[in-house]
Amino acid sequence: MSVPPFRSGFVAVLGRPNVGKSTLVNRLVGHKVSIVSDHPQTTRRRISGVVTADAYQLVLLDLPGFQKPFDSLTRKMQATVDATLSEVDAALFMLNAAEAPGGGDRYIAQAVASAGTPYVAVLNKADAVNRTMLATRLAAAEELLDGGEVTPISALRGDGLPDLIDALVAAMPEGPVYFPGGEVSDQPLESLVAELIREQALRITREEVPHAVAVQVQSLAERPGDSLVEIEADLVVEHESQKAILIGKGGRVVKAIGSGARHEIESVLGARVFLSLRVKVRKHWRRDDRYVDHLL
Repeated sequence: MSVPPFRSGFVAVLGRPNVGKSTLVNRLVGHKVSIVSDHPQTTRRRISGVVTADAYQLVLLDLPGFQKPFDSLTRKMQATVDATLSEVDAALFMLNAAEAPGGGDRYIAQAVASAGTPYVAVLNKADAVNRTMLATRLAAAEELLDGGEVTPISALRGDGLPDLIDALVAAMPEGPVYFPGGEVSDQPLESLVAELIREQALRITREEVPHAVAVQVQSLAERPGDSLVEIEADLVVEHESQKAILIGKGGRVVKAIGSGARHEIESVLGARVFLSLRVKVRKHWRRDDRYVDHLL
């Protein structure tokens, strides 16, 4: 009996901001490799999530949402999306069952068609609407794709994901194992820690801070002879008013960010964490090409 060929390749995960790309990647990988937030521009860089089984390996590339660039940060984010789409073996195009397809979805569909990249289309958040609305959204999504097949899923609950995996594997060529067994991402630990801290800042702040906040890890070291990891990091914003919001009255906000981030980091590292946070101002950092390059 012949053994099926091993299939592997790279998949660009595409969709409008907040469609659930990071939630889906984390669910498929089985580990948290991308932060999740309901704020636009949460994902700023390309993040790899690796799904490995006996017969296949999928390297899922969680990308920033398609958007109109308006500063150095968003220009580089969109450039990452454009470059990745031309390099991958397939695209995973995600639409939102809770919203009617819009101009952003049409733009992505056109970009995928222009690149000539094979794609699999899904309608995420199918659990958020009733059956009648789901049927309406599916019809609209299929019309957008000129009759292309669209599969309803729920990244949050896991509905429809086995069929999605089968479709993605079928789109992959025969290929090698790109990542050793057990590896789930190529993201450096310092970058993941910075993202987990930023995730908590996004969760806790609801004013003008989210788009303007960045995180830089200054040091990360395991204390000799102890299972304690010591981390020092800076929360960076653009204005003094944003700094005041992040610190909060009596330091309550930054303490809450640190507490939430420490819990997430400990879950990832499997070790106790001592986390020290400082809040700094760097004027208009999102317009600074060199600084943005350093962050991304």
